[in-house]
Amino acid sequence: MKQCVECTKVLLEEEVSALRDLLDVARTVVSSLELDQVLQVILSSALRFADVPAGSIALYDTAQGELTLHAHQGLSPEFVKTGRWEILPGGVTDRALSGEDILFVGDTEKSSLPINPILLREGIRSVVPIPLKVQSRVAGILYLFDFAPREFDRERIKLLDVLASFAAMAIDNAQLHARTRLMAITDALTGLYNRRYFQQMFSRELNRAIRYGKPLSLIMLDVDDFKKFNDTYGHPHGDKVLGAMGDILVEALRGTDFAFRYGGEEFIVLLPETDFSSALHVAERLRESVAQNSAEELKGIAPHGVTASVGVVSYPRDGETRDDLLKRVDELLYRAKEYGKNRVHYRAAGEEQ
Repeated sequence: MKQCVECTKVLLEEEVSALRDLLDVARTVVSSLELDQVLQVILSSALRFADVPAGSIALYDTAQGELTLHAHQGLSPEFVKTGRWEILPGGVTDRALSGEDILFVGDTEKSSLPINPILLREGIRSVVPIPLKVQSRVAGILYLFDFAPREFDRERIKLLDVLASFAAMAIDNAQLHARTRLMAITDALTGLYNRRYFQQMFSRELNRAIRYGKPLSLIMLDVDDFKKFNDTYGHPHGDKVLGAMGDILVEALRGTDFAFRYGGEEFIVLLPETDFSSALHVAERLRESVAQNSAEELKGIAPHGVTASVGVVSYPRDGETRDDLLKRVDELLYRAKEYGKNRVHYRAAGEEQ
């Protein structure tokens, strides 16, 4: 009898200790609004708690019906490269999302469920998928993996439901924070970053260029005869011109470049680690893209598209301070206007600044 009491006491102490560990993790998780940090804390803590060598967290894209990998540990580059995948009907994830209890797959090679080939190629033999839900909405999935068949400690794993609840709320909060932050730095009309964010990014990138001895280029564009377009076709259609400019710039630029609405019909592009010669090619490409693609974007609104005048400067070629570079690119833009519009203007080599 005494031995049974001692056993019960030990089990209770272990459970209390496990819950305490989970609550410590939960506190850490809900204290951060940075999504990547939240996910990594959740994953690392869950792997340690469940005593498994690998795992991942995938967030659910409701619109696409797909899962996107956002955090991982102990997995190969080939696995991680997959990035996105659909939920296999009747498969492990599908069953985990539709069931009320946690699903345990002790051996993927002997399971009656269809197993995603990605898991089999990775050599994963056992899986526990834990849904991360906010009320009834799926935020994502926490996957626990082992490379050998195993029987999981089901009671201990079930305690991860506590962490999953905190995790789902933390993910929801972090995503809301990210959306709110994006709204604060985005121009609603064009979808580009706004002037306020440009000031932050320009300072940061220029400081980085100075510190590491890298080039940095700046392109300023202004829609030609925009007032005339507004007066002819009306301000609502003028807004569509600005929206079209946003689409054209995003389509024409690299993922490492930044486009901003600077104000009115002026736009500015920041090209990190880009020298003058390369920036000039980009500027010409942008000018051509506006002239060619705006007509299609404005089809049904106006019988023609719009053009843009462009100025280009580079650090350190055209200046070494924020104020110098901004002043010079603005001057070059208006010289492009003076010389006939729909052209790129820059300081020729040897020309005085």
